[in-house]
Amino acid sequence: MASLKREREAVVDDDDNEDGVRGRVTEDRRSRHCPYLDTINRSVLDFDFEKLCSISLSHINVYACLICGKYFQGRGLKSHAYTHSVQFTHHVFLNLHTLKFYCLGIRRPPGDIMFLLVQRFGELMRKLWNPRNFKAHVSPHEMLQAVVLCSKKNFQITKQGDAVDFMTWFLNALHGALGGTKKKTSIVTKAFQGSMRIFSKKLPHPDLLPEEKEALLLTEEYQEQMSESTFLFLTLDLPTAPLYKDEKEQLIIPQVPLFNILGKFNGNTEKEYKTYKENFLKRFQLTKLPPYLIFCIKRFTKNNFFVEKNPTIVNFPITNVDLREYLTEEAQATEKNTTYDLVANIVHDGKPSEGAYRIHVLHHGTGKWYEMQDLQVTDILPQMITLSEAYIQIWKRQESDDDTNNHTGA
Repeated sequence: MASLKREREAVVDDDDNEDGVRGRVTEDRRSRHCPYLDTINRSVLDFDFEKLCSISLSHINVYACLICGKYFQGRGLKSHAYTHSVQFTHHVFLNLHTLKFYCLGIRRPPGDIMFLLVQRFGELMRKLWNPRNFKAHVSPHEMLQAVVLCSKKNFQITKQGDAVDFMTWFLNALHGALGGTKKKTSIVTKAFQGSMRIFSKKLPHPDLLPEEKEALLLTEEYQEQMSESTFLFLTLDLPTAPLYKDEKEQLIIPQVPLFNILGKFNGNTEKEYKTYKENFLKRFQLTKLPPYLIFCIKRFTKNNFFVEKNPTIVNFPITNVDLREYLTEEAQATEKNTTYDLVANIVHDGKPSEGAYRIHVLHHGTGKWYEMQDLQVTDILPQMITLSEAYIQIWKRQESDDDTNNHTGA
């Protein structure tokens, strides 16, 4: 029995070898951890058909696609089976002669450990959204281990990190592991990336005399410069929290409307930014809005000694937030729909170093909101969401009538 098991696990270590005639025999342990086995669609599989390739009509080296049930020849890089796997993202195939299973169309870059993050995250998502999942819960442990490994222990299971820092690293890591660059897009940038114009003007040193400042402002170096930049999320600055107390000796928790802090991107609001040597006056205006827009509300201020948290409550509507006024005139003419609905709200409670996170998530099927913290999941009224100390928000752009018709027609 042991020899039979080893024989089944042994495969030929040669991707270009179709018949397994040459190449050394090695132990393949990857098949035990294939993240695509749950994509197999047993309802379309029928092995009573003649073993012919559906394209070349050849009966040599025929493989069955276990996702759509079609037969294709070969598994090399230029074969019909491999082309089908890349074109339709169908990755699991069965050799109809040897009855061995193969995963095609997935090439891990040599030495690229970040690809492990993509595999573990994809596996976790498929488990979460599998309608035929046997278990009522899913463990993210393997995904968390991949995060620890790929982040070089900057994010650990046993230590709570900052949500914005993790999100920034995670989105950029996925984008890079999927082959994305500054010029090449990925599914991450297609979903979350927008663009903006940044108007920057250098300021003279405050210790200079008024005459010297006026002279410098006339030079080219101190003229306003415009640049284009992309973003995966927008950082919203909160007004400074008051230090005084009310008549009951309790700190006043201020409130600010969402549209007030969104004014940072209206193209007119200027803010001073200080660096080690120089000061700049900047203003921002959006030129492109993504399908999913992420807001990061800047609650924490770090200095050399400690971290301060701003407890200001942001008042925001749950639906129908129109961002058209924050676009340039050219973008307003091209962007069809600029209205967003909230789909997720991440909250930080407590002190900066000892606090905890919880999240509000919209269930699209029922339109109900749920609050999740660790293993606890409870219903929550939409009115209660706006009373929380929101830290990260994810907004989904409403579909236009044309998009809805296209989905219906498809």
